[in-house]
Amino acid sequence: MSEPDTTAPSPSTWAPLQRLSSWVPIRSLARRHRRRIRDHLLSLSERDRYLRFGYPASDEQITRYVAGLDFARDEVLGIFNRRLQLVAMAHLAYEPLPQRQGKPAMAEFGVSVLEKGRGRGFGARLFERAALHARNRGIETLFIHALSENAPMLKIARKAGATVERDGAESEAWLRLPPDTVASHVGEAIERHMAELDFQFKRHIRVLGDIIDGVAEVKSQYEDAGKAAKQ
Repeated sequence: MSEPDTTAPSPSTWAPLQRLSSWVPIRSLARRHRRRIRDHLLSLSERDRYLRFGYPASDEQITRYVAGLDFARDEVLGIFNRRLQLVAMAHLAYEPLPQRQGKPAMAEFGVSVLEKGRGRGFGARLFERAALHARNRGIETLFIHALSENAPMLKIARKAGATVERDGAESEAWLRLPPDTVASHVGEAIERHMAELDFQFKRHIRVLGDIIDGVAEVKSQYEDAGKAAKQ
């Protein structure tokens, strides 16, 4: 009987690497990001606007929605691509205090992902991060109100363990959140810090790329001018 291979890494050894490889930088958005948020939502197709808001929101309605975002009360989360375009965002809306008597403290979740960013699990990651944020602020229940035909959103909720109730064209989902812990607060702080570093890195790379492109353009113009002078 052969002895077990003790040199082979155990599944627990690979787990941290797997989490790191699938990590998505999710950044908290603030007032200064209103333009990026508006541009993101205006980029949604008519169908996507309908699923996100429950009605085919016009450009004017979206602009009013963005202007009314309360960044002091709510949490707005975003995922940026390499060009610093906001490809996915979530709005975690906290009900104004006092909340409904006899009801647990709740927060409502809404999400949108541009077509170019789909298939990467961005919606699910935003949901997880929103749940962590709500949990760390003493919220007991994460609430989702969506059209019943919004299958991707309801799938995310069910996969997270939420209870989904359908009432004709509309559905509601509730996810009971566990109490916050030291680990949950540390985890959120690390996520914020890492996402900020990722954004700043992308910003510096973009600035560097613009400088290189500018130098190349000036060089090309100089060479063209030299050729013209020799003719």
